[in-house]
Amino acid sequence: MHQGNQTTISEFILLGLSKHAELQKVLFVLFLGMYLVTMVGNGLIILAISFDSYLHTPMYLFLANLSFADMSSISTSVPKMLMNIHTKSQSISYESCITQMYFFIVFVIIDNFLLGVMAYDRFVAICYPLNYMTIMQPRICALLTVIPWVLSNTVALTHTLLLIQLIFCDSNILPHFLCDLDLLLKLSCSDTTVNEFMLFVIGLSVITLPFALILFSYIHIIRAVLRISSTEGKWKAFSTCGSHLMLVLLFYGTIIGVYFFPSSTHPDDTDKIGAVLFTVMTPMMNPFVYSLRNKDMKGALRKLINRKRFIPL
Repeated sequence: MHQGNQTTISEFILLGLSKHAELQKVLFVLFLGMYLVTMVGNGLIILAISFDSYLHTPMYLFLANLSFADMSSISTSVPKMLMNIHTKSQSISYESCITQMYFFIVFVIIDNFLLGVMAYDRFVAICYPLNYMTIMQPRICALLTVIPWVLSNTVALTHTLLLIQLIFCDSNILPHFLCDLDLLLKLSCSDTTVNEFMLFVIGLSVITLPFALILFSYIHIIRAVLRISSTEGKWKAFSTCGSHLMLVLLFYGTIIGVYFFPSSTHPDDTDKIGAVLFTVMTPMMNPFVYSLRNKDMKGALRKLINRKRFIPL
């Protein structure tokens, strides 16, 4: 029904974080710094876990996957944003936009599912310590690692296949620094009822299911810890899941703050803030949360740095 006045959209225009030209250099330096910190921090965590046999446990396997997902998540949007600022070009091709949207969905969902898996791992470790290795056997760990990747790609593929069926007419302006699914739906001149329904249903599922697993795990963890008689024992038990709990608070605090209490006066700014928190701030903070609060990780990082320092050139 739109065929008569349809125009071919070959590219979209990303307006970025700010319209003020004087802020572009500041944003370039700031986001370049955050990108490098994220890549180096998460890369060091992956290397430390790989080289330290003491860390070859389910907990650190999941952490390595989380670090890889964080490196990939920030790489879906920030390099393109930096290139656009540097070249003073705001365009992104239709194909690149769809691809960016796909991977943005994939890695945000993977983070969510991995946090649920890590909560379950801590639940088993604290509530069933004697049976931990029996329950968290390699086959189960492999499944818990692969399933988040399969589910996230399935969700992203579903949204992508539905999106490419839509028609985009004259407007190609995205008030964002990345290709966000919700904004793309608003640009379309097709009927997006099915897309919006699937976005709501799938979005609700991928948030509530991992969160329910996290809630279930921590309710049982708290009950188990409170039954420990010694204060030292309680502190040791809580410290084993303290870093993960901080990541959970950071991730879901972002969701609640941005999407449950959005700004009614500047909805576009709210979308941008949420995307920055998901794709930049959270991936950057994860290495610091784990390396600063985790004694084993700090030891592994020290050994890794010393190992690199003394490798002969």
